[in-house]
Amino acid sequence: MTLPGFRHDVAAMNLSLFAGSPFLREHGAALSRHGLAFAPAAHCFASVFPDNSWFGVSKDPGTTLARLEAIDPRDAAAWQAMLARFGADAPHIFGLLGNVMPSFAVAKVIWKAWRQNGTAWTMDMLRFLTMPVRTWADAHFHDPRVKATVAAWGMHLDFPPDVAGGALFPYLESMANQAFGMVIGQGGADTMIKALTGYLGELGGELHLGVPVAEVMHAAGSASGIRLADGRNITARRAVIANVTPSVLFGKLLPGGSGKAEADGRFKAFRHGPGTMMLHLAMDGLPDWSAGAELGQFAYVHIAPDFAYMNRAYGQAMDGLLPEAPVLVVGQPTAIDPSRAPDGKHVLWVQVRVLPKHVKGDAAGRITGHDWSAIKDAYAERVLDLIEAHAPGLRGRILGRAVVSPDDLEAENPCLVGGDNLSGSHQLDQNFLFRPVAGYSRYRMPLARLYMCGAATWPGAGTGAGSGYLLGRMLAGA
Repeated sequence: MTLPGFRHDVAAMNLSLFAGSPFLREHGAALSRHGLAFAPAAHCFASVFPDNSWFGVSKDPGTTLARLEAIDPRDAAAWQAMLARFGADAPHIFGLLGNVMPSFAVAKVIWKAWRQNGTAWTMDMLRFLTMPVRTWADAHFHDPRVKATVAAWGMHLDFPPDVAGGALFPYLESMANQAFGMVIGQGGADTMIKALTGYLGELGGELHLGVPVAEVMHAAGSASGIRLADGRNITARRAVIANVTPSVLFGKLLPGGSGKAEADGRFKAFRHGPGTMMLHLAMDGLPDWSAGAELGQFAYVHIAPDFAYMNRAYGQAMDGLLPEAPVLVVGQPTAIDPSRAPDGKHVLWVQVRVLPKHVKGDAAGRITGHDWSAIKDAYAERVLDLIEAHAPGLRGRILGRAVVSPDDLEAENPCLVGGDNLSGSHQLDQNFLFRPVAGYSRYRMPLARLYMCGAATWPGAGTGAGSGYLLGRMLAGA
């Protein structure tokens, strides 16, 4: 259960991608009129370790570098050099991420990067895009705690340490948090949704809520509109845009298929990532972190202490087993925005990463049963045990809790298949021009006038409004 006066982000907590998005740069003034507000985090993310040590990245570079100096001066020097290099690399990387894939604009970004930096840099960057996070971290840092802290970000996007392509997101998150900081929504992440829907109304748009779409209507190879579950039809004058996953569009909304069987088959084979569980806790106080009180100031605290831990959790989940020790993201939003709880109280946002959709067993051999509805509370106790190992007395501070299993997430949102909150694996075979499938990365679907956007499409998951913004510009002829 949750308690009155406590505001929990039921989905994303970190809105940094939206805060830095091209969409917000163009429409920020309008969204501010409709109440959009951010709460900045001075202390972004940290990891805790079994020996009661920790490392964290704060927005002030001097603070981060001082921590690194105390750990290993070589890592402090590497971090400083990486941050300087990020300033030069970022325009090219974000240019790649911020354009339709493939496109002339992407080719122009690559050509410009080559002209400015030369062939060796360009080849190194292309190699980097295929690099596992372990390879990248080992090449730059010495202390295993620093390596684990940055590598934990890979687990957010279905990249355990040794999977190709996993280095990009940890690099971007680490350096962007260091350079720009992290923000959450003032009063809750729904500040973004309220502002967007308010702005839509200002522009003359309409929202129809409470009735699901039953079918995309089409004839003669072209989409013509949608049919709602209550029988109403809404005709599209120009385009039908589906912000869903391929499994929803081709498995449910196009029951007879698009008429192109080969393309339909590729979409139906789209691979979802592992599941997620959420714990929403109303607290009498923040965790009392054994590693140090300073951890109570961080937006995120990861429990993912080394490469072996992450690989083990991922492998067990992919084998259908409840991980003996899952990767945890402990969000502390009220450390940044106290308005989300009554005076002196707090909320915790706990994301349990890499879980199986279909449970075959328990890697620890303690939980019996295979139905998430029957085992989720027992697994939540394992999660609390893991946090309490680093923050003794945590349970005594819990005033109320809600446990949201992978099945619960899918029931709430059919796009989160098996609790996959990424709308599909981001590994290389489903990323860049292969997202969601080769030949359809430019949002156009096999049916004319039908488009798909959202996290299942390029540039992927997150709160950056990327695919919708790019598709909107395409349809507007920009």
